[in-house]
Amino acid sequence: MIVYLHGFRSAPASIKARALQARMAALGLGHAFWCEQLPPSPRAAIALIERRLAACRAAGEDATLVGSSLGGYYATWLAERHGLRAAVVNPAVVAPQSLEAYIGPQTNLYTGATFDFTAAHIDELRALDVLRITRPARYWLLAETGDEVLDYRHAVAKYAGARQTVLEGGDHGFSRWNDYLDEILAFAGLLSAGRQR
Repeated sequence: MIVYLHGFRSAPASIKARALQARMAALGLGHAFWCEQLPPSPRAAIALIERRLAACRAAGEDATLVGSSLGGYYATWLAERHGLRAAVVNPAVVAPQSLEAYIGPQTNLYTGATFDFTAAHIDELRALDVLRITRPARYWLLAETGDEVLDYRHAVAKYAGARQTVLEGGDHGFSRWNDYLDEILAFAGLLSAGRQR
C-alpha cells in the first residue's frame, strides 16, 4: 500500500498524486493507493493518516509513505514512529519556520476551499519535528535544486545517509516526477525491477 501525503494547500487532485495513482491503476495496483484530503490542522492530519496505517496493519498490508513538501514532513515523523519506508519529495524539513509566513486565511490551490492557518497549527507542526532520522536506509529523498519554495540543501542534510536523488534545476513540484513512478513502486515493494518500464 502506498500512502500518499500531499503538501500544504494541495490535494489528492495534485499533479503528482494523480500521476502516481494513474500509473498504479495501469499496472493493476489501483487498490494499493491511498490519498485523502488532509486537514489544515497537522494534528488532525496525522490522526487521519494514522487511522489509515492502523487499517493497513489490521489487514496485514505493508505501507510505504510517499510525501510531498509538507507531506514529506509528516511522512518523516510517521516513518520514525512506525518504522515505515518513506519517499520524500522536495520535503518541507523546516515546516514550522517555512509556514509561519502563511498564518492567516488560505485557499487550497486545487479545491478552492478556504481555511484559516493559525499559530496553533505551527505549534502542532513543532510537535512533529524529527531532529534526526534514525534509520536512513528506510528513506529516499527526491529533490530538485531549482525548488523555488524550499532550500533543497536542508533536505540533503536532513536525510544524510539515505538514498538521495538530487536533480539540477526543476521546481517545487518536482518536474521530473513521472520519470520516477516505477522506481517509487519498486521502493514500496509493489513492482519488481523486471517489470519497470
